[in-house]
Amino acid sequence: MKKASELQVKIFADGADRATMLDLYRNPGIKGLTTNPTLMHKAGVRDYKAFAQDILQTIVDKPVSFEVFADDFASMERQAHEIASWADNVYVKVPVTNTQGAVCYPMVKRLAAAGVKLNVTALMTLNQVREVVQVLQPQVPSYVSVFAGRIADTGRDPLPLMAVAVELLKVCPAAELIWASPRELLNIFQADAIGCQVITVTQDIFKKLALVGTDLDAYSLDTVKMFYADAVAAGFSL
Repeated sequence: MKKASELQVKIFADGADRATMLDLYRNPGIKGLTTNPTLMHKAGVRDYKAFAQDILQTIVDKPVSFEVFADDFASMERQAHEIASWADNVYVKVPVTNTQGAVCYPMVKRLAAAGVKLNVTALMTLNQVREVVQVLQPQVPSYVSVFAGRIADTGRDPLPLMAVAVELLKVCPAAELIWASPRELLNIFQADAIGCQVITVTQDIFKKLALVGTDLDAYSLDTVKMFYADAVAAGFSL
């Protein structure tokens, strides 16, 4: 199997805790960062713009994605232009639909034509990928974020879909596919194998890269030792 250092897929950190984001940013293995309103809400962020601009004071040389949070497309578009103005390394996340299921494609076309670097997010079907690719500007940097982990949550294998998505994006040289919401470390190797350019990971998954190549007999013994130590610590008796 490949060593972690041999992987071609770029690993982006996904989160909204300020200290964790800055810590991961300093790790050379992290090539970019993403966040979203749900993660920011869970992290206790109250002032969206202040939080983003504070982060961007430090993170100046890696891509960072911040998401619009309006539900009508006129407001989304206005927010997208403002977010894009914060820094050159900012990508604006826009959802593939609004909460009513109306598609974002006309808005994406306008934003891409204006040179806004986009991260079109929450895609789960190849039809969505095809439609988004058609409205992106081939030479404007962008990300197409397919939620492979959520696809897997429904009992579907996301790997064949992601492999086709890689091919669909080839007509947009500046666009990159993101394997979003991975569920396990193995997904990093799967994304790499099919030529997916980016995968987003949480800190918990990123830490598991240290296990790559671990001898399985030794890992088995460590697991047995863990069970025994916890039983002793709990004071179990029969």
